[in-house]
Amino acid sequence: MKKSETRKTARTGTRRAVELSADACPTCGTPMKEKRGRLSFPVNGEEIRVPQATHLACPKGHEVVLRADDARRLREHAIDLYRKKYGLLRADEIRSLRERFGLTQAETARLLRLGQNTLSRWEAGRHAQTAAMDVLLRLLRDVPGGLEYLRRHAA
Repeated sequence: MKKSETRKTARTGTRRAVELSADACPTCGTPMKEKRGRLSFPVNGEEIRVPQATHLACPKGHEVVLRADDARRLREHAIDLYRKKYGLLRADEIRSLRERFGLTQAETARLLRLGQNTLSRWEAGRHAQTAAMDVLLRLLRDVPGGLEYLRRHAA
């Protein structure tokens, strides 16, 4: 897919449309090279450094561009690193906790006073829970009677 860009010509100063290839640097038009290197991604307000993230880089140093799949992988890897750094429950652990109690996402979200989409994003690995919510999830999982307590007091 080509991008269209308007540029001034050097001689006349008039503008003309220029077609850029999909891998062209948006600043200078030079073909970008695929690279692997450290990039940062924000998770819960903290910049998480992801080593060996795939991206396109301008050989002249103008731009770094992420394709859709590269951006998705960067986000997922950053969230995994964040969860490991703080010892948070993984997405599959959150889902299995909910299923262990036979709760729907809507019921669990109501008990935890969350939006259903928030819980869905945690379970899908698209967002990471805060440390405080992780403690509440662990209490629900590890403390007998925790579910009943939440049913009486939270909902």
